[in-house]
Amino acid sequence: MNAVAKGGWYALALVALTNAMSLLDRQILAILAPAIKKDLAIGDAEMGLLYGTVFALFYALFSLPVGRLADGWVRTRLLGISIAFWSAATALGGLAGSFATLALSRLGVGIGEAATQPAGTSLIYDYWPKPRRGFVMAVLASAIALGLGGSLVLGGVAAQAWTERYAGTVAPFGLKGWQFAFLVASAPGFVLALFLLRLREPERGVMDGLPTAPDPRPFAASLELLGSVLPGLHWIGMIRRGGDRGTVLRNLAGLAAIVALMVVLTRVSMAVSPRPPFVIAGLAINPHALQWTVIGFGVFVIVNLVQGMRLSDPQAHRVITRSPTLIMAIAVGTLQSAINYGMMAFNPTFLIQSYGLSMRETALQFGMVSAGMGIVGPMLWGPLSDRLHRRYPGGGRAGVALFAMAVSPLLSFWVYTAPAAGTFYGRFVLYGLVLTGWMPPLYAILYDQVLPRMRGLTASLYLLAMTILGMGIGPYLVGLLSDATGNLRASMLSINAVAVPIVVLMLLIARRAARDEAALLERAGSA
Repeated sequence: MNAVAKGGWYALALVALTNAMSLLDRQILAILAPAIKKDLAIGDAEMGLLYGTVFALFYALFSLPVGRLADGWVRTRLLGISIAFWSAATALGGLAGSFATLALSRLGVGIGEAATQPAGTSLIYDYWPKPRRGFVMAVLASAIALGLGGSLVLGGVAAQAWTERYAGTVAPFGLKGWQFAFLVASAPGFVLALFLLRLREPERGVMDGLPTAPDPRPFAASLELLGSVLPGLHWIGMIRRGGDRGTVLRNLAGLAAIVALMVVLTRVSMAVSPRPPFVIAGLAINPHALQWTVIGFGVFVIVNLVQGMRLSDPQAHRVITRSPTLIMAIAVGTLQSAINYGMMAFNPTFLIQSYGLSMRETALQFGMVSAGMGIVGPMLWGPLSDRLHRRYPGGGRAGVALFAMAVSPLLSFWVYTAPAAGTFYGRFVLYGLVLTGWMPPLYAILYDQVLPRMRGLTASLYLLAMTILGMGIGPYLVGLLSDATGNLRASMLSINAVAVPIVVLMLLIARRAARDEAALLERAGSA
């Protein structure tokens, strides 16, 4: 079946807008960072923690139950409810007057946005046939870029306009410019939620020739999955599902290793860049300890998920864990996300500090350039990866992703050493065009490795790893090095070192992808 289902274009537009709104509400923190740092008296490491770690933990954790829910419930309803929730959490950021309240807002945005990729991808794959999914992922990637650029434009312009309008006077409700920007950013989500709630739910699996019956208990299965990964509760679930003593002991050994590693990383971080504690609910908390505690919690959740899947869904466990291509694709996406989020979190600050630009200038100029390249790039790379995949099933898509991930880090050194803002933007056009080539083909490779009923779970597993280890570490690491050295440019460029293992893994994926996809039904049937 190669025809797009009825309503497929409309559904793609709504899901793309959901992705755009997700990135807008997520990324608006980047352009507002200088003003927030000044008003809340925090440093780059704390901003990296807000931008990545606090958001990442809850985004990743809740992607698991909502991903499972997306595999069994009405995905249109799930998306509509989710976007309304995270829009309300974004609005809470407009009322934040402390680090703790802003952290609570980011926590809520993370919970709400957790459904975007699992439910959205699963929904669209039941509207669009397999040969055109590179194009579909290109559209979704372009929407992400639109949201990223829009967050800079809307956030920067709204914040500076409000600040200038009430300069020297008390603004309504005492709102700062950055608080007003959060309120403005939250409004469109409530409208989009209404359209999503009215979208038709397609029949699951038909596009792949694998019609899938409705799940009779999607909410119970979702809650069971959440309970199976939450530290503490997961031991009860592990025993109830038939886990033996060896399974429990291996889990405890994994926990001990994670705790030991997080303690070491906390001490190293404190030695590199000592930071004063901040107070939440009367407790003085070291930001480095909070960072690595959150990362350790997330890593332990990944361990629990994989062990729990083996007990509760052995078919999914075998399909996922026995595909080297899928595991390597998750690793590649995680490492690339560390680069992308590490750079994106500080791009506005870098431009303001390095070239003396105002917030409005940075918002309009960089927002338009990054959005333009983010839209044009995937729309070129996605269809190209589909065409190459038809001609070279073994490595067509992987070759496109490899080119983008290998060349873009080299270009970044040329871009971020530009002598003037105009030169920076001119160079960024080529850099952005190349960089955007990785996501459409890699995601198409990833989801072709599993059965239709497992796409939500696979998306959640990928998001968990990518968010905790990519988004959770990338921005924090750049901020940590910036605080320690006082050199933001060098700190941003240093994150590109992870491109080396990315290239190695992509070469291996190019050799294995077709073989592992061909063995999908064999992996599923032998469970």
